[in-house]
Amino acid sequence: MSARDLQGEIRELRGRIAALMDEAANNEKLLRRSQERELELLKAENMAQLFDTICKGLKASYALESVTLLLLDPQHEIRHLMIADGLQLEDYPQVLFTDSLAGMAPQFTSFHRPWLGPYMGCDHQLLFPDVAGLKSAALIPLRRQEKLLGALNFGSVDEKRFTRHLATDFLAHLGVIASFAIENTINRARLVRSGLTDFLTGWHNRRYLNARLKEELARAQRQGTSLTCLVIDLDRFKQINDQHGHLAGDMALREAAQRVDSHIRGSDAAARFGGDEFVVLAPAISPQQAACLAERIRTTVCETPLTLPSGVQLNMTVSIGVAWITVPREEVDLKAAAERLLADADSALYRAKQAGRNRAELASGDMPEHPCT
Repeated sequence: MSARDLQGEIRELRGRIAALMDEAANNEKLLRRSQERELELLKAENMAQLFDTICKGLKASYALESVTLLLLDPQHEIRHLMIADGLQLEDYPQVLFTDSLAGMAPQFTSFHRPWLGPYMGCDHQLLFPDVAGLKSAALIPLRRQEKLLGALNFGSVDEKRFTRHLATDFLAHLGVIASFAIENTINRARLVRSGLTDFLTGWHNRRYLNARLKEELARAQRQGTSLTCLVIDLDRFKQINDQHGHLAGDMALREAAQRVDSHIRGSDAAARFGGDEFVVLAPAISPQQAACLAERIRTTVCETPLTLPSGVQLNMTVSIGVAWITVPREEVDLKAAAERLLADADSALYRAKQAGRNRAELASGDMPEHPCT
């Protein structure tokens, strides 16, 4: 071999080594970036941080045109948890929710490992809404304990970015990390909202009410005052669900709770009693004040329609039953007193419903014509 040939071969080898070193450096940089992103996923303390890290962070890290997160949420629990945390669903357009994976994409019929291939609008448009020009896609299953949680979806305008010939180990690992982070974050949100809190409205729940009712009755007994109970029912709630869907029903419940809350004192206790019923306990107010409170609540709920995302104006009304009790000092069975108070308020509510709804009734008789004057 001549010296010239040897020098040429050496230059070629050096070029190959340089290329391999560049590739190794790029791979190391990608690995470091991926590890940092995975650590951010695991460190997310709430759903807002997690969704931003997944949808915005991964999109920036991997220079993608679209990253979406599809979550299977048949009971709307995740959506309720978001709302209870003060998050607006429309602020997270890249987070998609579905009651069933059927029909979302044909790959979901047997979805156990990442799928890479060409983007096809007829198959994938539901996964990448409002994004045009995509040429390839990667669909990554999110699974925990053999249960499918949803999918992490990558979209690129480069048709060679995701092909069926590429290895999927890295994406599968990312799916495992993301699944673990999602499960942990949702469980943390459940824990915060469980126990004594209704996750949809943010109000206390029936369990809290039962405990608080006994405490308020004991206080009223000691102080020789009365305790007033308002049972508030959202009128025609089933009709709202049937005509506009369960999300509209959820919005109506949440909005009604917020409007009621605007009239509650710091000393009052409020709880979602179940379904479309709310209860307010108001210590030490007179029957006239109780009637006025009920009328203010009724007016506040019905005076402004609720605007649904579809643009439909939804008129809401409530029926209210009002009762009060003064517990004699010699009475020892506060549980029985609590049951009497709730039963009296519930009977008054029934009369309000029978009388045409959108009204309040007192346990002692009809409402005054002008209760707040």
